[in-house]
Amino acid sequence: MESSSEPTWIFPQENLDQLNKIIKEFHIHPITAQILVSRGVVSRDEIHDFLYSKLPDLYDPNLFLNMEKAVARILEAFEEQQTILVYGDNDVDGMTGTALLAEFFKRVGGKVHYYVPNQSVQRGRPLLDALDFAKKHHCKVMITVDCGITATKEIKEISGHGIDVIVTDHHEPTEKMPSCVAVLNPKIPNQTYPNRDLTGVGVAFKLAHAVANQLVAKKAVPPRKVDLKVYLDLVALGTIADMGVLLGENRILVRYGLKQLQKTKRMGLIKLFSVCGVERSELNTIDIASKIAPRMNSLGRVAEPRKGVEMLLVRDEKKAENLANELDLFNIQRQKIEQVVSIDVEQILGTTPEIFKNKAIVLSSEHWHPGVIPIVSARIAKQYNRPTIMIAIDNGVGKGSIRTIREFPLLPVLKKCSDLFISYGGHDFAAGLTLKQENIEAFTKRFIHAANSSLRETDILSKLYIDAPANFDALTYDLLASLELFEPYGNENPQPLLYCEAKQAWPPKVIGGMHLKLYLEQGDRMLEGIAFGMADKRALLRQRNLTLRIAYTPQINRFHNKSSIQLLIRDFQIID
Repeated sequence: MESSSEPTWIFPQENLDQLNKIIKEFHIHPITAQILVSRGVVSRDEIHDFLYSKLPDLYDPNLFLNMEKAVARILEAFEEQQTILVYGDNDVDGMTGTALLAEFFKRVGGKVHYYVPNQSVQRGRPLLDALDFAKKHHCKVMITVDCGITATKEIKEISGHGIDVIVTDHHEPTEKMPSCVAVLNPKIPNQTYPNRDLTGVGVAFKLAHAVANQLVAKKAVPPRKVDLKVYLDLVALGTIADMGVLLGENRILVRYGLKQLQKTKRMGLIKLFSVCGVERSELNTIDIASKIAPRMNSLGRVAEPRKGVEMLLVRDEKKAENLANELDLFNIQRQKIEQVVSIDVEQILGTTPEIFKNKAIVLSSEHWHPGVIPIVSARIAKQYNRPTIMIAIDNGVGKGSIRTIREFPLLPVLKKCSDLFISYGGHDFAAGLTLKQENIEAFTKRFIHAANSSLRETDILSKLYIDAPANFDALTYDLLASLELFEPYGNENPQPLLYCEAKQAWPPKVIGGMHLKLYLEQGDRMLEGIAFGMADKRALLRQRNLTLRIAYTPQINRFHNKSSIQLLIRDFQIID
């Protein structure tokens, strides 16, 4: 199989005037200042907001277009004791937003139920699966979370049954707006809210914030009853799991949300952390993305996603433990299904090298589980640095998951192909679609043509963006403390990536069967480096006295109550 190419290193921009000005004005480490320059954070206000923003710097929720209409209808439901149904998407973003609104409404005296659809629900008809539930429980208001922006026909039908709908979503609108009480979405036309990058749970939090402000202003509830900080754990969890951009307001929400998670009283999360082997007091974005989110998302992929919301709201310790263990088992089931699909995909790519003559990959099969194709398509897109679509076909209908690269936003292309779809939606960099099996071939041709026409050869090369040069003598605990200013790390705000040249003190060791431990020296200092997943490169490094150019992130390694600085090696180049 054609393997993914070695990444092209993109070296940092240098601007000595800017650099010296930042060092002088903010009294920060020169390497920290260079990272800001490399990332284009250079004006005084930008730097101050990036480094020092706090909760009071969050935007007023009433800047949202349609927020007043949404709040007015919710307060009317409270006053008249009408039941509200919160309908959430079945991923972590949807689960956390659903739990947030359900818990908040109940706390301030509202009558509320929640509903999360199964993966098996025909996604061509979202929301309607909850209509019988809504009527049975006499719900007069339905609030969508992380979904609904494209469900114009379904919302019209629900409204016809005397149920008022409020849409809260963050996906790109793809056709005309739903006709309902209010649409809260940072991406709709003429939006007045400054943060376009809120996730579904972020929008739900803004709605709760606006409702709380009104209730306090009307003296309907005392301020102590609406401490919104307690919901930031949910906001952080959903934002990280949904790959929300960790810049601006999202970064504030996640930074404070992580603190809330570290001391959360949510029994289900405490038990889930224990199952995952995560130390609550040291929880970070990587733990959530790699351990917590996959277990919760497994419910939406192979099981019953309502259990995810239950786990976030449960108070009973035994029930919480059972739910956390169930999630772990479902995750193992999801991993097995995913492995079967991955092996199949690797075989297709390995035996069909002509696929790589195109700048996009489109694959379909009647043997794939639709719940795991988002994970596999994301991995293939990253591995081969190409827009990737995987379509799982069942009973003549294909459900597709699309992931792409920065240079190829999806929605303009999908809009041009919309005549072939039953439904579609998402973001510019991750989307989903449903289409009839007979339309897959035509869609494949159009999509690949679009990619081949607009992408250059350099676009599909894997790239490694370097932030700053840093020799070993610069790697101090002071520098690492300074680099903590960039946390929390995540989408669009990766861990700082530094580079330098160093000699191998002796050949590397393979650890855990897959990883390399390197022994590097520069001058009179020697440091250990860990290169995850690079055991296959050991043969290149057996020669003595090799000089390497390394791209790395410095970290503190704590072992047996001793701490030392080690290097997380992201890539290396051998210098003759």
